[in-house]
Amino acid sequence: MKAVEAIAKGDLLLNVFIGMFVMFMFLPLVLMMLAAFNSVSPPSVTDWQELTLAWFPRLLEEDRLIGCLRNSFRIVMFVVPASVLLGLSAAILLTRLEGRVGNLLYAFLISPMLMPGIVLGIATIVFWRNFGVGADLYTTILAQTTFIASFPMLIIMARLQRQDRFQEEAALDLGASPFFLFRRVTLPFLLPAILTSAALVFLMSFENYNTTVFSIGGSCTLTTEIAAQARKEHTPVINALGVVFVTVTVIFSVIYTLRKQWEK
Repeated sequence: MKAVEAIAKGDLLLNVFIGMFVMFMFLPLVLMMLAAFNSVSPPSVTDWQELTLAWFPRLLEEDRLIGCLRNSFRIVMFVVPASVLLGLSAAILLTRLEGRVGNLLYAFLISPMLMPGIVLGIATIVFWRNFGVGADLYTTILAQTTFIASFPMLIIMARLQRQDRFQEEAALDLGASPFFLFRRVTLPFLLPAILTSAALVFLMSFENYNTTVFSIGGSCTLTTEIAAQARKEHTPVINALGVVFVTVTVIFSVIYTLRKQWEK
């Protein structure tokens, strides 16, 4: 009986902890979204005046915000393929190397991921300034790729370690060239990890702030512009933009979940 009561108390405490954790994570997001439907400016949920949708059309009038959003997509277009290709190459190389050389190379390639983003951003500016290159989108792409490429490397390495190496050996015995082997055997096996890596890189690049703000110079991305406006008095247009992003994310998540259930 005492054991049952102890288990019940443990379950109750666990549920309370989970509830507090969920509230801590999502309550600020809910308050941010509610402020987008309040007519008062600057955004507030305590000073509620009138329910409105007027802040959403104002998004189209924010030329600087839209320009920063374009910059974010421009950066992502280069960071995603570069990071995935570098991560794929490093993962294949590390899984083929053995001994101390592989361990040293692994430590070297993983080190950018462990460095603060501020350090990478400043280091990128200082390095390219010696070649007459100022801080702009180009340096931001390089700074982001420097540390983001480590994440695809880890994901693809985890997938490679589960690969049956006998398939590759059999293909080589049958006369397959290394390129044919990679294209018909290795690449299809790694495709789920590559797609997952690309999605992760997209999100990390799009929302990155620490590295970007120190390497982008006078340009801006959506993240740096939102942070800049948040430091001063701003209208709920930023909250309306947050509602749009949350809605799009939820829609894609629901579609993905339904598709997985349909496949099963």
